[in-house]
Amino acid sequence: MDPAFPCLHVITDARPGRAPLAVVTAAVAAARQLGATDRLAIQVRVEDDVTDRALFELAAEVVARCRPAGVTCLVNDRLHVALAVGAEGAHVGAEDLPVAAARKVLGPAGVLGATCRDPDAARAAVAAGASYLGVGPAFATVTKPGLPAPLGPERIGAVARAVPGVPIVAIGGVTADNAAELVRAGAAGVAVVGAVAGAADPGEATARLLKVLP
Repeated sequence: MDPAFPCLHVITDARPGRAPLAVVTAAVAAARQLGATDRLAIQVRVEDDVTDRALFELAAEVVARCRPAGVTCLVNDRLHVALAVGAEGAHVGAEDLPVAAARKVLGPAGVLGATCRDPDAARAAVAAGASYLGVGPAFATVTKPGLPAPLGPERIGAVARAVPGVPIVAIGGVTADNAAELVRAGAAGVAVVGAVAGAADPGEATARLLKVLP
């Protein structure tokens, strides 16, 4: 497993009325203060009805905040936007491009995350070219509707054991109070939305998570 792989992925909440750039700025500043910018990644995620132009403008601003600090930036779902803004890579879900096709688009060097929920899907995604796997929901969450029942740490650990050496990022209902449990089960890190974007102080929330993660 790459020891430099970011252990905390903060996913933007770009729904109307939210302030994703302010959250990103606070998260990056917190990581910089801890000397942990290499342990933080920002994933730019928007709703399906957001135009490519709007996503491009948001993602470009996120890259501008991340790159000088050495923070990894990924774009969810839309690989062409990831390439256009010069992000380090992208993450694809089950309804997006197949992993093998996404790898062709990104090229051999781009970071490519893939969503999976069981060992067989994990092995297939890695064989197709995934750099890391997003696995969840770990716990109950209301951030994204329509998800299956929570996997829990044990099943996330089973996925990690199926693909040794490939980073597993647990997502769904993750907080500073339960993140360490997921790491003990085998996750290399966690991804969060509400735990940072919904916090009264996103910078402090980021710092709390970084302090409990490896």
